[in-house]
Amino acid sequence: MKKIAFFTRDFGVGGIQRALVSILDNLDYNRYKVDVYYCNKNMFYQLPQHQNLKFIYFKPFPYFTRFVPFGILKAVGRFPYSNEEYDVAVEFNSYSSECAVAALSVKAKKRVMWIHNDVKIKYSEEPKYRILWNFFKGKFKYFDEFCAVSPGIIPSFREMTGLNDVKISSIQNFVDTGLIFTQAEEETDFTTNDSVYNLCSVGRLCRQKGYDILLDDMAEVIKNRQDIHLYIIGDGPDRNELEQQRDRLGLSSFVSFLGNKKNPFPYVKQMDGFALTSRYEGQGIVLWEAKSLGLELFMGKNLEKYNPGLEGTENIAEALSKAQKKEKTFDDLSEYNNNIKEQLQKLLG
Repeated sequence: MKKIAFFTRDFGVGGIQRALVSILDNLDYNRYKVDVYYCNKNMFYQLPQHQNLKFIYFKPFPYFTRFVPFGILKAVGRFPYSNEEYDVAVEFNSYSSECAVAALSVKAKKRVMWIHNDVKIKYSEEPKYRILWNFFKGKFKYFDEFCAVSPGIIPSFREMTGLNDVKISSIQNFVDTGLIFTQAEEETDFTTNDSVYNLCSVGRLCRQKGYDILLDDMAEVIKNRQDIHLYIIGDGPDRNELEQQRDRLGLSSFVSFLGNKKNPFPYVKQMDGFALTSRYEGQGIVLWEAKSLGLELFMGKNLEKYNPGLEGTENIAEALSKAQKKEKTFDDLSEYNNNIKEQLQKLLG
C-alpha cells in the first residue's frame, strides 16, 4: 500500500480546496493510505471519511514570513508533526510557504507540487502575487516533479521558473458528477423565470474572473434582446464595484448577484446557459460542472488552452444575443474522469 501525504492551507471556499476534496473522494483507499496536512481550520467543504484517510492540523507560519525568502524559511522552518515516511509528498496549495516547507520536511521518496494557475499572466496582472512570487520563487527547485491542472499553463510555468527539464504532468480536476447530480436536487426557494434565457456564472468576484467583462457583454446583449437574465453566484473583493458597474450600465433588471452558495447546483440546474469570461485560469472547473448539468457554455477563446475539449468564442455578446433555450441532458463525464484517475495513479504509483 502506497503512503501519500497532501499539504494544503485549508478547506474553505475556493477552487483549490474543491479540487483536493474531489481527489480525496476518488482515491482508491485499498491502494493508498493518505495523510492530509492543513494549517487553517476554515472549513467549507464536507471532507470524505475513510479508515485510511487522516486529516492532521499543523500550525501555520506567522503572517510576516510571507515576506521572507523561501531559502531562509526552509533552513529555519520546523515540521514536528510527522515521523512517517511517504512514497509521495504532494504540496497541493502551491501558494503557501508553510505547505512547501512541510512537504519538503517530511521523509518522502518523491515530492510533487500542484500548479493551479497561469503564473505568468497572474504575475503580470496581480501586484500582490508579484510581490509574493519574488519571495517564494525559490521553492520550486526543491521539488522532483510538478502537476498542472491543464496543459495550457505548463509553458508559462517553465518560463517563469526556468525549470525546462523537470517533469510536469497535466492532470485536470475531477468533476464529481454523482455528487453534483445529487446536490442539484436539493430544495431551494430560488426560481428562475422560464420565459427568459437564464444565464449564470459561478466564481470569486475578483479581477481574474473577468466579471467586469461579462457585464460589458451583457450591456451589448440587451441592445438586441431583453429576454435574458444573468445570475452571478459567488462573492469577493470586487462585488461592490461590480454591482455599481451593473447599475451604471442599466442592467439592474437583467443581472442579479446571489452571493456565495454552499451548494450552487440547485441554482445552476435551473439555468439555460453558463458564461465564463476569465482573463486567465488554471482550468475553469466550473465550466465542466455546468456541462455535466447540460447547460450551454459560453467562454472566451482564451480559455480553450486551459480546457481541452471545450470550445470558446471570440464574441460572447454576439453568441448570447442568439442563444435559445434547448433541452438539457445530464453528462456524467465518465471518459473525462476515468482519464484523470489513470493519470493520477501513474503520478502517485
